[in-house]
Amino acid sequence: MEIIAIWIGVAALTLISVLLSEPGNPQVEAWFGAILAGSIATVSLIQLFKSQVEGFVRRLVYVGGGSYLILATATLYIWLRG
Repeated sequence: MEIIAIWIGVAALTLISVLLSEPGNPQVEAWFGAILAGSIATVSLIQLFKSQVEGFVRRLVYVGGGSYLILATATLYIWLRG
């Protein structure tokens, strides 16, 4: 369940950063890197407080892959917009 919550957070932060960015501003890609790093850090932090070891790598892969897909789609939109 935390995977979907993190994806929703990534999508919301991505949407906010795209809407607040000006066309041609390369800073938005740096924001995307911070969002991706934050999603990985969040799932790692959740794992730190859980006592369940099983499935940690799977959660990392799902969160990282889903976040990357969301951000790649937003990057494509920015490139086509700009």
